[in-house]
Amino acid sequence: MTLRVKVIPRSAKTEIVGQMADGTLKIKVAAPPEKGKANEELIRFLAAHYGVKAGEIDIVSGQSAALKMIRLPAAP
Repeated sequence: MTLRVKVIPRSAKTEIVGQMADGTLKIKVAAPPEKGKANEELIRFLAAHYGVKAGEIDIVSGQSAALKMIRLPAAP
């Protein structure tokens, strides 16, 4: 499964805050966008939310951008 995600760093807490008109998921993360901290927080959050291992989640594109393409493992 592939998700398009808009990440909003340095927020009060990490949470899904909605969906944009094009289906992009908006997620606030508490971590700052420094040295990959926001990406790590995003992956930990998505792993917990979808019940998968963090190592199974890949950032396909947008490593250093707010808009990212995320690949999650297929549902069993």
